[in-house]
Amino acid sequence: MGFLHRLALLGGMLLLFAGQAQAAATEKDDSKAAIALLEKALAYYHDNGDKAFAAFSRQGEFVDKDRYVFVVDTQGVMLASGGPSSALIGRDVSEVLGPDVRKAFQNALKVPEGNGIQEAEYRWQNWSDGKVERKHVYYQRIGQRILAVGYYLPRASAEQAMALLNKAAADLTRDEKGTLTAINSLKGGYLQDDLYVFVVDLDTQRYVAHGTNLRLVNTDFGKIKDPEGKPVGEPILALIAKQDYGEYAYKWKNPVTGKVEDKHAYLKKVGHFLVAVGYYSP
Repeated sequence: MGFLHRLALLGGMLLLFAGQAQAAATEKDDSKAAIALLEKALAYYHDNGDKAFAAFSRQGEFVDKDRYVFVVDTQGVMLASGGPSSALIGRDVSEVLGPDVRKAFQNALKVPEGNGIQEAEYRWQNWSDGKVERKHVYYQRIGQRILAVGYYLPRASAEQAMALLNKAAADLTRDEKGTLTAINSLKGGYLQDDLYVFVVDLDTQRYVAHGTNLRLVNTDFGKIKDPEGKPVGEPILALIAKQDYGEYAYKWKNPVTGKVEDKHAYLKKVGHFLVAVGYYSP
């Protein structure tokens, strides 16, 4: 292994650790803030009963950035919300929510009163950008009411990107046709929130699989440029021609937020294929 190769691997490991630590710290802060807001709401409800619903549904002390209090009863009716679900107040949400949210709600109903704060995870629309993202929620049942506060989970980390790259590379080695088909099906474990896999045939320099944009399949990767017109495909191909592993930073549209963001891609040569997965920086 050459010096430059070892240096690249070391740099990748340091980025992994840094990204993992940053994501963990962000989630820890969000978790603390969500629990604190829920505890505040629980105390207010204890003092005011159902009269608290009006305060919970206003843009005031029970809304903290994209964290807000919401309340449903044990029949599934939304009673209060300081977020986008306020449009559902008075409705039976158990029938209009997605399957993962319904499952979380059903599990909440099974928790006896007095068991303290519980937690669950599901997908919900982020009111700041309108995108559906993973959300972690803390809740507590009081009588026939369930009070809850959630927060959106941080972006995928460098470590998660590397793990997905290694999975795709191993799967491609074992089952080339099946793996390419699975990636292009936009599921099969190769699309994880804002992480996705793309594969380029180095013999033809054309995309053969893409985890979010099938229109790119069979197009010339060497001609790909970022939204500002800066070459992306050409320098990546030049890099991977010299080594089996690599990294490249560029700007690209995040499929979750819909915005152009900084992206850091991990690259790996598998036979005559280039396999890549990148994560987006905040």
